[in-house]
Amino acid sequence: MIQIIAGKKGSGKTKRLIDMTNQTAHDSDHDVLFLDDDNRYMFDIDHKVRFINAGEYHVHTAEMFLGFICGMLSQNFDVGTIFIDAFVKLCRTDLGSSQWLFEALEELSARHNVNFVLSISADPATLPEFIQKYVI
Repeated sequence: MIQIIAGKKGSGKTKRLIDMTNQTAHDSDHDVLFLDDDNRYMFDIDHKVRFINAGEYHVHTAEMFLGFICGMLSQNFDVGTIFIDAFVKLCRTDLGSSQWLFEALEELSARHNVNFVLSISADPATLPEFIQKYVI
């Protein structure tokens, strides 16, 4: 399953994502991961969550981002949920041409029984049609 928290800058997306992350860590029997592009929120995340600063791993394209996600899933079969803050900034892609990426995430989700929760800085009404179904 893919879920998207969308909203303009300053609308509380990251706070909501952090709250969802900590609640999931409390309720889940599986591993929970939180990806961000820096360490700014490291101490806001529950200690049970694996916080990953993706900025340290030289991810420069959407293809590299997908490979990064696949690498994490291949290394740990117990991942249940991956929270991704600043999704567009991390994967460095134009949302209009990213349908292939969302299809790949859907496939990974189904195959490995992992949920993805992404934050996107954009007005939900302006998101491409194929992304609209994921907005919560």
